[in-house]
Amino acid sequence: QVQLVESGGGLVQAGSSLRLSCEDSGRTFSSYAIGWFRQGPGKEREFVAAINLSGGSTYYGDSVEGRFTISRDNTKNTAYLQMYSLKPEDTAVYYCAARSGIPKDYVDKYDYWGQGTQVTVSS
Repeated sequence: QVQLVESGGGLVQAGSSLRLSCEDSGRTFSSYAIGWFRQGPGKEREFVAAINLSGGSTYYGDSVEGRFTISRDNTKNTAYLQMYSLKPEDTAVYYCAARSGIPKDYVDKYDYWGQGTQVTVSS
């Protein structure tokens, strides 16, 4: 059973950095690809980044490519989303999700979701 808990969100100024964490309290974290998604006010949930089981392959949405970095530490059952040069348009609730198999960039391809963490970027 996968149980994901996000943390690390907060209120920051534009240009700042923030690191989100996604911890799995289960015992099978290394068996799942992890994705990060976000949902801004009045918007649909959007793909942000994904990482494969070993951490050797990463994928990014166009809007965050070059500014965000996804990583994972399977010894700690935790995935991370390092965010740099934050913009007001990055304001959203950020969710991590897990799926068996290779990473995907579609919301409906993920089986397990965390409760989300709010990131607010002020201008």
